[in-house]
Amino acid sequence: MSAASLPAVTGTTDVYLILGDPVEQVLAPELFNLIFARMGIDAVLVPAQVAPEHLAVFVKTAFLAKNIKGLWVAIPHKAPMTALLDNCSELARIAGAVNAVRRNAQGLLEGALFDGEGLLAALDYFNMTYAAQRVLILGAGGGAAAIGASLACAGSRAAAAVALHDPVPGKAQAVAARIAAAAQCRVFAVDSNDPAGFDLVINASPLGLQLDDAVPCDVSRLEPHAALLDIVMKNQPTPLVRAARARGLNAQPGFEMMIQQIHLYLAFFGFPEAAKMVRRDATFLREQIYPAALHGEIRRSAPA
Repeated sequence: MSAASLPAVTGTTDVYLILGDPVEQVLAPELFNLIFARMGIDAVLVPAQVAPEHLAVFVKTAFLAKNIKGLWVAIPHKAPMTALLDNCSELARIAGAVNAVRRNAQGLLEGALFDGEGLLAALDYFNMTYAAQRVLILGAGGGAAAIGASLACAGSRAAAAVALHDPVPGKAQAVAARIAAAAQCRVFAVDSNDPAGFDLVINASPLGLQLDDAVPCDVSRLEPHAALLDIVMKNQPTPLVRAARARGLNAQPGFEMMIQQIHLYLAFFGFPEAAKMVRRDATFLREQIYPAALHGEIRRSAPA
């Protein structure tokens, strides 16, 4: 987006922050500021790099400013943020994580979680079946917990089984136990990142953010029918996606997980018309964040 198309920031502008550590990988400011400009909304979304040990103080202080209206939440703050809220959505409670926070009319902080819903919609977009399928989630952070909760609590469309793997001892076990208490399928932790035996593999770990990262799993071990989604928002298509595609598998980058939840953020923060506009046609958002190598894969919506 060019500087000329950016909305003017004035003393009346509502400010939203996206908190993370790091924040250079976040794409939300590009997308939401583009939406604000297109819809004539006097608001701006700004990244803020906040270390984990400063999160509680920062959140409390930020909301002292009356023009700071809400927070987007990125890694590694999605799970710790729940302890700072007055209430949160049911899905956020099950997952133990949030990715959006607002202050209501009574001054209370409310949280919601949209990552899992965005992931399921992305799977539908890419024709990746998850209902009654065996799913391996690599990672056990806030994003992974959100994905696991949505897959396991999707009613008649729930997965057959959801396994989580994380190299940090006990982390995947804790997330799996929390989700399992509300799940409609088996949810459990596994000690290995081996994708053999799974129908769908989702990389929800940070591996891939850096160019020299190890590949999250052994692609040669993926089942011949398996599908793979890598939710990393940088360096796409990642080596993981490229290797799976080289085997002829349905392997996709995670941009759609963000695209498919944008309308949920907009509705949550009180922008229903913008939410409708994005649901009608998100082509302009895909054009903004899909790298040149993937532009040919953008599906263009028919005119409304």
